[in-house]
Amino acid sequence: MENTSCSIKHGNSLDRLKRIEGQVKGIVKMVEHDKYCIDIINQISAVKGALNQVALLILQNHVESCVSEAVKNADEKEKEEKIEELIDTVKKFVK
Repeated sequence: MENTSCSIKHGNSLDRLKRIEGQVKGIVKMVEHDKYCIDIINQISAVKGALNQVALLILQNHVESCVSEAVKNADEKEKEEKIEELIDTVKKFVK
């Protein structure tokens, strides 16, 4: 889903995601080479943690820019939509 009403640069997040991509490729190689299960699980756990950190960074940027902008400048309907969108996103994230 693309939203053009708010523009955020995701450079730092993109760098982190590329690092995570490398970690996932490493996990694939570990599985292909029948590495020790616990080592694979530890790497998967590290990737999950890294993904959570990227998600939090993107969410923080969204709140500081898009949501903040809507709360300051938008009409009531758009404010309510942004707040509801934020609540829904947080609910999905903490599941």
